[in-house]
Amino acid sequence: MKSEAQLRSAPSRLPHRLARLALVTLTLAASLEVARAAEPHDYFHYLGEMNKASTVVVIENKIVPADLGRKIVAAVDQVIKDGDKPGAERPADYLDYEPLILKLAGPDGSRMHSGRSRQDILSTTRRLMQRERVLSLLDAMNQSRGAFLQLAGENLDTIVPAYTNGVQAQPTTYAHYLLAFNAVFERDTERLHQAYARLNLSPLGAAALGTSSFPVDRKRLADLLGFDGPVENSYDAAQLGALDTGMELTGISANAAQTIGLLVEDMHIQYHQPYPWIMIREGRLTGTSSIMPQKRNPYVLNRLRLLSSGVLGGAVTYQFESHNVSPGMPDYKRDQVERTLDMTTESFVMLTDMLGNLIIDKTRALQEVDADYSTSTELADILQRDADVPFRVGHHFASELVSYGRANKVKPADIPYDQVKRIYAEALKASGMQHAEFPLSLAQYQKGLSAKNMLDSSLGLGGPQHGEVERMLKGGRERLERDQAWLSQQRGKLASASAKLDKTFYSLGR
Repeated sequence: MKSEAQLRSAPSRLPHRLARLALVTLTLAASLEVARAAEPHDYFHYLGEMNKASTVVVIENKIVPADLGRKIVAAVDQVIKDGDKPGAERPADYLDYEPLILKLAGPDGSRMHSGRSRQDILSTTRRLMQRERVLSLLDAMNQSRGAFLQLAGENLDTIVPAYTNGVQAQPTTYAHYLLAFNAVFERDTERLHQAYARLNLSPLGAAALGTSSFPVDRKRLADLLGFDGPVENSYDAAQLGALDTGMELTGISANAAQTIGLLVEDMHIQYHQPYPWIMIREGRLTGTSSIMPQKRNPYVLNRLRLLSSGVLGGAVTYQFESHNVSPGMPDYKRDQVERTLDMTTESFVMLTDMLGNLIIDKTRALQEVDADYSTSTELADILQRDADVPFRVGHHFASELVSYGRANKVKPADIPYDQVKRIYAEALKASGMQHAEFPLSLAQYQKGLSAKNMLDSSLGLGGPQHGEVERMLKGGRERLERDQAWLSQQRGKLASASAKLDKTFYSLGR
């Protein structure tokens, strides 16, 4: 199995589509001036951490005498130091790694491996690498959620069109729209928190699948590596758990990518228009055409869409790699999960950067709402609420009004009042109701068709009215603060465990 560094340095060895995607991602990453998390640790690093932990346990459990333990500690430490030198080889397979220890400690150095197998080592490596990436992904998601909340706070009363079935349906506010996407990412965050609790359990010491006759303390191994505990069933630990956690993590990644894709598609549709109400600030996230000087291509949208598609493809790839194989096969123990998590993290890094570079034309957005008939629902509601006209009758009237306006190329509020009254009378007649005067004055009629009136009139929980949006925004900020604290706590626990492992390991070498 190749190391992460080897995979990154040889994208041509990946499937063609993923290789191309990786190059696009790296190109954009180089141009984005955003804070980036440190590169994830590779297989060699985690083999070293597991060797430290195993050395501690075999000494503490008296599988290895103290004097030999000191010799093994020195050998493990030296192999790690040698591998950390610039240009040094960093073996990813334990069968390539162990000879380096034996070269320094002699055959007795292999006693460190008591009660272990490449099977539980690989399963543990998967969890260590995925654990690190899940936390990086959560960090990137939190940053994006913060950007959504910031933008929503700046657009509490920005009226924009919203669509169903690809047609303008009703007006809403941009804050209400943004908070909807933020709500999905909050759920993805919660899913990752839950998945992390299942991921952060240690397979180490399960050996091939049935443990061993050595008294290896699996709980101690888990604690030394920062896990919350061991995966209890050793067969599950070594052979089944990797598939289970992999399916869960790639599934959550795919869900997040799907939502990013919805946002990107919505924004791209605006770019079809001569005068969009939402645009990306010209600069490093946009580009020009080689022949058409007027073009301002939204390249970040193209890249985000491609990367999101790569995440979805990565999730499906993992499903097919894992499908229909016997337990114990290596198919579902490969690095597809890590690569999918990396792409998902990169998607959120790009998304955050894009959200900070949006230009919202509030006047143009309102013009687009006013040019259509998306407030017609409220007109039917007003007739029922204020004049006791059955909703379906009011709905029919509003629909006929729309047909007249579109046929005559007249905006809703500009339809002549006498025509409004005539269409209303015909709607009553069609419904078998007694003829009556149109119950709204011209001023009431025009106010009823205004987008602001429709939004202000909303009463339901979670609606676009100012008070509800402010309430949801406040809740979103509070939840983000809690999630950021959770992330800091988990990273603190891992840092503490790493320091504790080093302190214990090196004390045994003295």
